[in-house]
Amino acid sequence: MKYTFIIQARLGSTRLPQKILLPFYEGKSILDLLIDKLKRVENVDIILATSKNSINDSLETIAEKNYIKCFRGSENDVLQRFIDAAEFFGSSHIIRVCSDNPFIELRSINRLIEFATVNPQYDYISFNVNGIPSIKTHYGFWTEYVSLDALKKVASLTDVPLYHEHVTNYIYTHPEFFNYHLLNTSSILQDCEKVRLTIDTEMDFKSAQIVYKELCHANPYPTIERIIHFLDSNPSFYQTMEQEIFKNSK
Repeated sequence: MKYTFIIQARLGSTRLPQKILLPFYEGKSILDLLIDKLKRVENVDIILATSKNSINDSLETIAEKNYIKCFRGSENDVLQRFIDAAEFFGSSHIIRVCSDNPFIELRSINRLIEFATVNPQYDYISFNVNGIPSIKTHYGFWTEYVSLDALKKVASLTDVPLYHEHVTNYIYTHPEFFNYHLLNTSSILQDCEKVRLTIDTEMDFKSAQIVYKELCHANPYPTIERIIHFLDSNPSFYQTMEQEIFKNSK
């Protein structure tokens, strides 16, 4: 099967505007670093999917600079934006990527693709984190696989704005309608719910920036285990993360 990364991105964040374009590490933005990481996965195209809102014009320029594809669609109906992007570029098998997650683990991406390839019956594949889908957590380590057919099915089953804003939410809250599978995650995450490395706020950004600098000067693609061991050795980060988790529940 041929896969396509679709990076969901916009610049109109209310909590931290333009967060994915701010200098994050060695002059590069979170989006730059994320694109560099995804390019290390062989034979997978990359689409940057943003909206037609003029505030996002610079994202199209960044896509061109990085030699990746760009699609501009609906601002609020993100589900339809994904469907339209996939259809426009002929992509049936999608790896959805959130643009505010600089710590996405390469190893988990490859594992996701390998599992999807040998199990083509599944509409949706993600990771099980303490009993819930990884997309509902604050870790920021994972992507998710979804077929174009499954997204079209969601669009046909519901008009509820929540499910059109959050692309895969309907699938994992209505698993009876889909072939759905969650892969196990590292045992190091068991009962470890105080990690927050997804970036929504200025405090998230500052905390993650320090962690990234400490970890990635030696290895730009640290594993989940390496990240957790670092945080356990520097527990002061957890206090900040727990505060942000409390203020920004998913």
